[in-house]
Amino acid sequence: MAVYTQVDDLTLSHFLSHYDIGEATSFKGIAEGVENSNYLLATTKGQYILTLYEKRTNPADLPYFLGMMEHLASKGLPAPLPIQDIEGNALQTLAGKPACIISFLSGVSIDHMTESHCAALGLILAEMHKALADYSAERPNGLSLEGWKKLYAATNGADTVSLGLASFIEEELNFLSENWPKSLPTGTIHADMFPDNVFFTGTKITGIIDFYFGCTDIYAYDIAVCINSWCFDNNHTFQPAKAKRLVEMYDTARHLTPAEMDALPVLCRGAALRFLLTRLYDWLNPVEGAVVRPKDPMDYVKRLRFHQQVKDAASYVI
Repeated sequence: MAVYTQVDDLTLSHFLSHYDIGEATSFKGIAEGVENSNYLLATTKGQYILTLYEKRTNPADLPYFLGMMEHLASKGLPAPLPIQDIEGNALQTLAGKPACIISFLSGVSIDHMTESHCAALGLILAEMHKALADYSAERPNGLSLEGWKKLYAATNGADTVSLGLASFIEEELNFLSENWPKSLPTGTIHADMFPDNVFFTGTKITGIIDFYFGCTDIYAYDIAVCINSWCFDNNHTFQPAKAKRLVEMYDTARHLTPAEMDALPVLCRGAALRFLLTRLYDWLNPVEGAVVRPKDPMDYVKRLRFHQQVKDAASYVI
């Protein structure tokens, strides 16, 4: 989450007049994350999150994302529920941007993941995939292989971040183009299940947020995203015990095929490159005046180098 677009009190008051959620008592920007503008909103009737969708979010995709949340919430999973206005519309416009209010979820995101947290993550990820199996809407993943190529072509100055980074990325793109898996089980995935998008109470998951990269893609790619974001320590050293618990618990709820397991090293390389590229783009193209914490793309160079040395899936779950 982040804040790119500022909303003043008069604009907010007019916006809330279209809802039956009471009057604002508190309104505070959330600086974490990098994609959209987010505010914690408290009213006389409860707590909510107000999101304004920024440049990387295609407005045409928003009904898909909101429908995904509604589908999961209807099946009892801890996803936020989009709040409808008095005319029954969840999607609005605020400060010239598409906007939505969603329900507030309890719990906290964690910085220090344990094996128990990773086990809970694996289980709920599988449950989410199963719950979305009958979600009929589809959306191609714009940040898969072809999207990475386009993003890299639009990213100038990689070598100003680290000498040789441009050729490193090009070589990896070539490898993935030749080796990206085909014919694996696919469906609706989250595609951005980072620790700051999962809320815990103890080791129980009480909230999953930020569905704005949701798409139709390889289920095991979602696991690869989680391995990258949950199973390395602060020094970017891989933690196999965490990956083992994540994959094991996922498999208890949705059995992984041998082909999915075999593809994990390549999928992990792809997931690492995806976040390297988006972080690199944002690092080189900061938004003036944005209240946002840019993330270092070199973190994912280190993780990608690890995945490049992995020979088989057993290396992740020893």
